[in-house]
Amino acid sequence: MSAVLKSPPAESGFSERLAWRQFGAGWLPLHGSVSGSGVSFEWHDFKTHKPFDWGQSFHPGTIEVCLNLEGGGKVSDTQFAPMTVGFYRRGEKPLPATRDANQRHQFLTIELSFNFLKKNLAGVAGSLHPLVCEAMDNQSCSSGVAPVTRLTSRHQQLLASLRRAPVLALAQSVWYHAKALEAAAEFFFIAGNEQELFCRRQQQLSADRVEKVIAILKRDLAGPPLLEEIGRSVGCSAFHLSRTFSAATGMTIPQYLRQLRMDRAAELLKSGKFNVTETALEVGYSSLSHFSLAFHETFGCCPGLYPLKTPTQKQKGG
Repeated sequence: MSAVLKSPPAESGFSERLAWRQFGAGWLPLHGSVSGSGVSFEWHDFKTHKPFDWGQSFHPGTIEVCLNLEGGGKVSDTQFAPMTVGFYRRGEKPLPATRDANQRHQFLTIELSFNFLKKNLAGVAGSLHPLVCEAMDNQSCSSGVAPVTRLTSRHQQLLASLRRAPVLALAQSVWYHAKALEAAAEFFFIAGNEQELFCRRQQQLSADRVEKVIAILKRDLAGPPLLEEIGRSVGCSAFHLSRTFSAATGMTIPQYLRQLRMDRAAELLKSGKFNVTETALEVGYSSLSHFSLAFHETFGCCPGLYPLKTPTQKQKGG
């Protein structure tokens, strides 16, 4: 079982212009760039007669806040209705998102790179939403969406000011930088009890994923899926799954698979119905020498002597 983990595509090689060019002036960059200053502000006002692949505009390695005035859309399974606001993280893999057909869409987005967040919010990481904390800790984390909330009058005032910066052109870089931090303060901080509840949900989700991984491995010890396939089956990236699994079990997924194989091999040998070669093949070893070495390291004796007691056999040998 092997896997090659990839980091998000470089921001410098990504451009959302390809996604928005069909709408012409309906997409208006207001200030900044993710690859330059680490933050960008964009205004959107367009109509579409067919569903629009909104996700293709999300920069890899960013968190985007969407203040949604008109039109409906969906990011993963989270609905952005009119007069709502929310944020989502585009990690190492694309984040599915669409804008509904036959509607007028008006919304403003604030996109912040992981590096921008780490540089400006590192000192308050303990008070931030986990989606933000994970982005600051890990540049190749998975994608995710936070729950949306209603767009308040304060949010609408923020949106209006961002569309027409009330400062001189020379001062706009400083002003927009401050507004990016204001947006972070408005949307990314959560109360202690809310964070505790979120963490409990995340812990339960992680535990469920670990159980699913173990079940997948047990189903086919001889030929388990690749790590990327397992990740897709349980709904997260291979990198995130590896970290979650190791934290929960104290072993990597390949180490856990080997332990499952050895336990099953011991059962087969103890039954007396399988010889050493048959047992090795049954649990996924094509090399008898590799199987014997793994078995000896686990139980303290070679598989040909198991289940006989030997002075060096570990207590686990039964």
